[in-house]
Amino acid sequence: MLPSFEICCSEFQKYGLELPQSKYEKFDKYAEFLVEYNNNVNLTAITDPEGILIKHFIDSALLLKYVDIPENSSIIDVGTGAGFPSVPLKIMRPDIKLTLLDSLAKRITFLKNLCDLLEISAEFIHGRAEDIAKMPEYRESFDFSCARAVANLSVLSEYCIPFVKNGGEFLSMKGPTENLHESDNAIVTLGGEISKIHSYSLENDSRIIVEVKKLSQTPTKYPRNSSQIKKKSL
Repeated sequence: MLPSFEICCSEFQKYGLELPQSKYEKFDKYAEFLVEYNNNVNLTAITDPEGILIKHFIDSALLLKYVDIPENSSIIDVGTGAGFPSVPLKIMRPDIKLTLLDSLAKRITFLKNLCDLLEISAEFIHGRAEDIAKMPEYRESFDFSCARAVANLSVLSEYCIPFVKNGGEFLSMKGPTENLHESDNAIVTLGGEISKIHSYSLENDSRIIVEVKKLSQTPTKYPRNSSQIKKKSL
């Protein structure tokens, strides 16, 4: 499914990443399974081998280049969809303790089957982030939360920061067009601050990774329900 091992290695190296043969084989299985499953469940609009390699796998793996993720860190991927960015992270770093959260049962079923195929261990949660984040076993219990989504940063922060323990980080992968400082009030209200912004180019498309450091406990009234969040961001 993917281009040859040599081509994929070269593409990874172009972005400063290494790709061992064993990890290439997992990515190849991932791509093939994704495209096959996508015929029945809408998971991605990107189905060509080069697009999957660069726009899904390399883009996800670049988190490891720009962000210091200590060994055995716990990560929850909020609204994970087809498993991006966190399943590629787990392939690259098997030590990561991974939790996959999505509101659509069909996507969770895909992810369970995928992780079985790839022999990857993970916890799977079917539910809405605003509900799961209020549950004691998940609230402020992760080293990192992450999201690769189109919603603005203030909205994503309300969904994602409540999962992060003090001293941890919310990692947001976004395009370059958003005015990030419009989310400053929301992030501070939720107990965080923007600590770093990493800019990079992916096949001539601009990307950013925003690191939001968790400094203090998120007030218990957050996250609000989805209708309140959509009606008025913090």
